[in-house]
This record gives sequence, structure tokens and C-alpha cells, in this order.
Amino acid sequence: MNRPKLVLALLVLFSPNGVQGSDPNQIQLKVVHRSRTMQPGEVVLISATSSQPLKSLKGTIFEKTFLFYPNSKSTLWNGLIGIDLDIPSDLYQLNFQGITLDGSPFDQKHNFQVIGKKFPTRRITVKQKYVDPPPKTLKRIRQESKKIKKIFTTINPKKIWKGSFISPVPGTTTSGFGRRSIINGQTRSPHSGTDFRASEGTPVKAPNAGQVILVSNLYFSGNTVILDHGQGLYSYFAHLSRFSTKEGEKVELGQIVGHVGATGRVTGPHLHWTIRLNQSRVDPLSLIAVLSEQHLN
Repeated sequence: MNRPKLVLALLVLFSPNGVQGSDPNQIQLKVVHRSRTMQPGEVVLISATSSQPLKSLKGTIFEKTFLFYPNSKSTLWNGLIGIDLDIPSDLYQLNFQGITLDGSPFDQKHNFQVIGKKFPTRRITVKQKYVDPPPKTLKRIRQESKKIKKIFTTINPKKIWKGSFISPVPGTTTSGFGRRSIINGQTRSPHSGTDFRASEGTPVKAPNAGQVILVSNLYFSGNTVILDHGQGLYSYFAHLSRFSTKEGEKVELGQIVGHVGATGRVTGPHLHWTIRLNQSRVDPLSLIAVLSEQHLN
């Protein structure tokens, strides 16, 4: 799998009063980010080095709050930010809010430039019932949609994942993230995951540590497993032939959670892997890329 070279950048930082360094006791953050690009669908790793140890740190952008985690000295804080598919090109501000060891709050801001991206279109043909579902299935579809939304909007503040993420199957990708979908001639939502080529029965491995939140057969995605990696980061595996885990189980990196299949709305056997980061739809390959060069625990 070819991975684009990551971009390392120093982000412009503003102190609370607009004059950086005017107060020697004022907390200052040196902020850098790592990403493949600064475009919709990308995961951005933010590293903030503080002039003093902190008790906590979080960042708000795109009307969402992203959590950060510290090193052993609580002076280096890392966090993952997701640029959702629908975020338009513009200059945004990432607002840091932190708490010092003595309990004092502080905030700082820096610029966050998002570059526009045009995604290609894919055309696929599936069984018509997955394009125009029979009326008797609509209640089920609504209930499943509500359940998935509740999962993705629940933020576990504890970080469960550690270090790098791995691909859940060894196959190459067959349908890229973000493609605009035309299914049976009808326009549908963008492809918010990445599909991997794999034969039926191929073991699906946990890409990192997590807790199994859902093991269920869903109308569109078939046999589905969702892992909570903590801090709003979720893995969603669809179209499985069978399960190898159960809800509530804690899994480690590389543990088998299911097997590739062709259940739900599919054209054939493959693995669909979706990542949600604080509800942001991001490319799983982007997550692998930004965490592959450094193992941040």
C-alpha cells in the first residue's frame, strides 16, 4: 500500500491577549501538525508542547471538541482532529482550552487552513431493495440509523488505542474514501469508508485496541462490528460473513473480530472499514498514515 508522505507544519499561534510572550507566567503552546493533506476526509495529528505542565487540554474546531492526551510530564499533548467530508475550504481557528496544575483555565488559538478537494464518482449496481427499500423495512432502517448515530455521538473520554493503527485485512483498496455514489442510477450519500479487496472468510483484525460496542446484522451494512477506540474514535466493519467477537468484549490490536463476507448492500465479498472521529467522516488510510511514523502512547 503506497502511503503519501506526511506534511509536518508549524501552526500559527495566538496568545489570549494577542501579544505572545508578554507575560513570563503565561502558558504558551508550540503547536505542530502532521497530516497527508489538509483536506476534507483527513485525520490531522496535533502536537502541542506547553511551557508548563497541564492538568488537561482540549481543542474546539468545526463546532466539535477534540480531546488531547499527555506524555508522562504533561508538557506534550497530542490529539487527533478529523476534517469531515463536508467541511468547505476556508481558514478556521482551533481553540485550545486547558487547565494548569493549580486549576487555572487558559485558552489559545491557532489558524487551521482547510484546502478544498473534489472527490471522484463511483457507479455501482446492487439489488433494487437496497436502493428503494420495501415499506415494511423502513421502521427497521430508522431504528438502526438512530442506534448508530447514538453510538457515534457518544464520546468516551478514555483513550483506549495505543500507537499505530494497522490495516484489518491484507488486501488492496477497491473503492476509495469519499467517492460520490450513484447506485442503480440514483445519487446517494458519499462513500464514507474504504473498501478492501478480500475473499469471503478472510479474518478481519482489530486495527488497534478497543471495546466492542456493536455486533449486529444491519439492513444496509449486513453483519457489522463497531469498535470504540476511545476519545470519540470508532471503527465500523461492514458486510461480514460471521462474527468472532461479542458486544462488551475488549479487544487488542490484531485480534480477529469477524470474517469478510458479502452481506447487506454489496456487489461482492469485500471489507468496508469506516472511521468516525468525533462524528467526522475520515479516511481510515489517513489514520494509519498519521500514526505510522511515531508511536504515540
